[in-house]
Amino acid sequence: MGGPHLTFSDSASFICNVCGAVCPRPPEPPGRETAGCACNSTVRLRSLVALLSNEVFGVPLALPDFPAMKGLRGFGMSDPPNLARQLEKKFDYTNTFYHQPPTIDITQPADTEWGRYDFIVSSEVMEHVPPPVESAFANLYRLLKPNGVLLLTVPYGINMPPKEHFPEMHQYALAAVGGKTMLVNRRRDGATEVFEDLCFHGGDGSTLELRVFTEETLTSILLGAGFSEVRIASENIPEFGVDHAETWSLPIVARKGKLQPSITEVARAYADALRHSAEVEQELGRIQAEYDRHIAFHKQSHQEMTDALAARTEWAQRQEAIAKERTEWAHSLDKDYKQLLAHLEHVKAEAQSAADAMEARRWVRLGRKLGLL
Repeated sequence: MGGPHLTFSDSASFICNVCGAVCPRPPEPPGRETAGCACNSTVRLRSLVALLSNEVFGVPLALPDFPAMKGLRGFGMSDPPNLARQLEKKFDYTNTFYHQPPTIDITQPADTEWGRYDFIVSSEVMEHVPPPVESAFANLYRLLKPNGVLLLTVPYGINMPPKEHFPEMHQYALAAVGGKTMLVNRRRDGATEVFEDLCFHGGDGSTLELRVFTEETLTSILLGAGFSEVRIASENIPEFGVDHAETWSLPIVARKGKLQPSITEVARAYADALRHSAEVEQELGRIQAEYDRHIAFHKQSHQEMTDALAARTEWAQRQEAIAKERTEWAHSLDKDYKQLLAHLEHVKAEAQSAADAMEARRWVRLGRKLGLL
């Protein structure tokens, strides 16, 4: 799909094609319902987005990178909000519900809806539609334009018989008896049936599983509804985190025809892309100019700080030289002072010695004079 892809082990991350975030790649392919991104996208949802991108544009793109093509109309059947919001930005797209507005009952859509849609996204819905499910698939076909496509996921098995849990469902209700939920059904022939051991998806009483498909029966039902081509999308797309851990319950594209946006719509999208590119380039230029100013300012600031540091270093070195010189001068003075003290002591000693000698001679002369010596 869209050319060769990376293998699962080629990268430690992948791009979520629902929100555009870069996500860590798990060590092993996750299950189809394992959330792999902060936006809670699963392999199932990312594979549907990849299918839609390939059908509309012919190349795999992340949803945020889709050009806006409001001329293409589509609707979803109880899409998760994160997926619906992104699709509404890019297309004339409505997320519908069975139990709240905007509502669509696929078993009885309004006649005014026939042939209005370029694509339909139905993920994990058709296993809950009341029988006969073939009529619901036929309605999906009729809702599409001649070149419309259905993007579909349902749980299904391989090498197992299909099972319709309540083939005679007509007038039914869920009842809680003894803490257990049961289904009570009045058949068209008036007989009453009670079913236990029910299977619910997404909460008790909200989405009752009515059947189990198989790949073969799904293909047969879709072709029987009128679709010209049905393809099971089994390929992995590792760059978008689409790594199938199972060989069943894979996404399906059913084509009524080949979806081809009009030349006008393509031209408008191209013009929008050019305008967006110019805006991005202008913004990039602004950011680059701001960055250059930032770098120039910091270069100037850095140079000023370098010059100031050099001046302060030179001043400090001069002060250090002066201090050293003064220290040496002080040491010299101290040495001279000590030498002077020593000389004074020596002089004093010599003076004392001379005085003593003179005193002695004076006494000798006196002694001689007195005749004592």
